[in-house]
Amino acid sequence: MEELLQVGVITQTHGIRGEVKVFPTTDDAARFRDLKHVLLDTGKETLPLEIENVKFFKQFVILKFKGFDNINDVEGYKRCPLLIERSEAVPLEEDEYFITDMIGMQVSTDSGEDFGVLKDVLTTGANDVYVIDRPSEGEVLIPAIKECILDVDIPGRKMTVHVMKGLV
Repeated sequence: MEELLQVGVITQTHGIRGEVKVFPTTDDAARFRDLKHVLLDTGKETLPLEIENVKFFKQFVILKFKGFDNINDVEGYKRCPLLIERSEAVPLEEDEYFITDMIGMQVSTDSGEDFGVLKDVLTTGANDVYVIDRPSEGEVLIPAIKECILDVDIPGRKMTVHVMKGLV
């Protein structure tokens, strides 16, 4: 399992005082209010940053990091992910999982047939949709509802699904 979890991506600078506009990749953008530190993944290194101020604008989070007081200080960090350690993650409810823990999971049907590998999770308004890569048929979309997803075993990296009529 990944020890670092992505909570957002810097999209661009905001103003001239070192603030950045962040697209949140977490289910609850309000969690940024409680974050004191994040890790900036530059692609070459991971920099620990202290959050000085948090604001919200439309679907974005505006962050100000301590020690970054000028637009030139943050200009080079566009498209860089912001990470947190797993220990700082929001506690999960029953039947909730981190997407990063699910990608690559083996998927089988309730009849024991090997169905494929979980390739992606699409977040929609009603419920998530699991993209399962089947070697013989390509991608299959399975809704993440109790009628279809029977068991998710994160440590065992396995998922059991019921394929409803018409899905395949």
